Amino acid sequence: MNRAAAKHLIERYFRQLTDGCGNGACTNEFCASCPNFRPLDNNSAAAKALELFKINAKLCNPHPSKKDSSDNEDESSSKMSDIDLCASKEDFSDVHYLTENTVCMLLSSCEENGDYSALVRVIGKVFSSTESLMKSFRKDEPNAAENSLKPTDVDGTDGQSEDTSDKLGAAALPEDSPQMDDTVEVSVDIEAVRRVYDKLLTIEQVEAALVNAIIYLTPNMELDLEYLDVYETNPDYLNIFIIVMENTNLHSPEYLEVALPQFCKAMSKLPVKALARLSKLWSRYELPHIRRMMETFQQLITFTVVSNEYDSENLVNDDETVVTATQCLKVVFYASIQAGDVDVEHNEEDEEDSESDELTLHELLGEERLYKKGPRVDPLEKELGVRPLDSINPLIPFEDFINESVNEVVEMDKDFTFFKVNAETKFSFQTCPFILSVITKSQGLYYDNRIRMYSERRLTALYSMVQGEQPNPYLKLKVRRDHIIDDALVRLEMISMENPSDLKKQLFVEFEGEQGVDEGGVSKEFFQLVLEEIFNPDIGMFTYDDSTKLFWFNSSSLENEAQYTLVGLVLGLAIYNNCILDVHFPMVVYRKLMGKKGTPSDLSDSHPVQ
Repeated sequence: MNRAAAKHLIERYFRQLTDGCGNGACTNEFCASCPNFRPLDNNSAAAKALELFKINAKLCNPHPSKKDSSDNEDESSSKMSDIDLCASKEDFSDVHYLTENTVCMLLSSCEENGDYSALVRVIGKVFSSTESLMKSFRKDEPNAAENSLKPTDVDGTDGQSEDTSDKLGAAALPEDSPQMDDTVEVSVDIEAVRRVYDKLLTIEQVEAALVNAIIYLTPNMELDLEYLDVYETNPDYLNIFIIVMENTNLHSPEYLEVALPQFCKAMSKLPVKALARLSKLWSRYELPHIRRMMETFQQLITFTVVSNEYDSENLVNDDETVVTATQCLKVVFYASIQAGDVDVEHNEEDEEDSESDELTLHELLGEERLYKKGPRVDPLEKELGVRPLDSINPLIPFEDFINESVNEVVEMDKDFTFFKVNAETKFSFQTCPFILSVITKSQGLYYDNRIRMYSERRLTALYSMVQGEQPNPYLKLKVRRDHIIDDALVRLEMISMENPSDLKKQLFVEFEGEQGVDEGGVSKEFFQLVLEEIFNPDIGMFTYDDSTKLFWFNSSSLENEAQYTLVGLVLGLAIYNNCILDVHFPMVVYRKLMGKKGTPSDLSDSHPVQ
């Protein structure tokens, strides 16, 4: 924990010891609101606060102070008279939280007086307080004056039934937006927030107040989420993140220095359930709003990367701002997927079989799966029940989520180690692959394949010591140039039937009658020659569409399925040995390889109507 976070936590212990939490029935012995608590002077309270911080003692959730219920009616009439008095005198010092009407009244008053200091004070006060901001801009509030002065309970029970909360609002939703479950519903009036920002962000003094307020607000949010599990007790805590993210100026330099990085750090502390709810909510937004949030996080990542220097000792994976902004960008990424065309029907039995086969094969190889640690399924993906693979047409193209600045500085050998071995303690960008380019991902695949090759080599050496045999640690192919297809496919077919684990060894190719050591170049030439033969239209296994520039399976081919299986084996070997292939198939082929079913919509890509 950094010094600022520790300071805020100690201050909260001090306030709890001196002022209490406001709950008359509090049972925390270290809270002034507890009936059994013995009052302390300030010096004693300060010393006690430090002691409580060291032992990580319990912190109470704050409750707004309330007077005895017996005086409730008198208080109500008194409040209403005070409200009228405040409105007549244009005194906004008692504003506890904001509504659209309150802001309009403030603006009108400030414009008449030519002085925005009152507005700046109120904005700074509300936006720097989690309790005040959480209660602001509610959809089911009465008139503005009553809203501005009537406190509500922290648990969100402000006298209004949850059933009275409307849906997000037609203005905030596309007309053809799919219906979501009830967990998406929020109490904040998003359209009102947007209208308020449109008015406030034109005033320079208010902009500065918003920046400073967020800087003050976020450390408290971080502590609330990390130590108090505040979202579990009050789901309306999510309103704070919704309101702040509606600020259309978050990408500006004023926020990029301190305010936005701290906000991303706090947002990354949200539980997975809250992040999923936020992603579902954002998926109901129109394209400009989702794109703005995506560009905001991308701007922060790029700004941070270009402002720092990274090397093998100072990794970008250790930059907290880049890491938390990437995690926040993931929420927008899944929102974009849900907002687009999605096909969530997939063959789960195939997935289970592939996982089972991998485990069994690795057990046969006799190696511990240490490097396979790391999240196989992203927690947010699991909570949402949607995968990037399920996306047919996302609202924002996948390419827009790639950050070139990150791809230039990320050390993929280190990142791969974090992903496979240190997933619990280190951040890996492979947990957020949407931000990586194809070239960077291929580097990660290269390291994964190399580890498997070295694993096979060590296992072969172990067998040679135990069994006294001298097996070849490499997969060697000896072929004739004039009969490259026959030699290669026959040899690979024999290996796949007799000892399929040999296919996981590093490939070495030798052309008969030619001298030379295969250091990668011969293998690449081999694959190039094989592919030229296989995809030659005269062979008849594949057809080529001049309009789409794509290959497809020849329905009139005389070859059997075994031949196509061998072709797939060759393609897999090429990828496994880091050989780039110039092969172009429709997307449905790759979707089928990943266990997805073909759909009629895939025909537009594979067999377009001329």
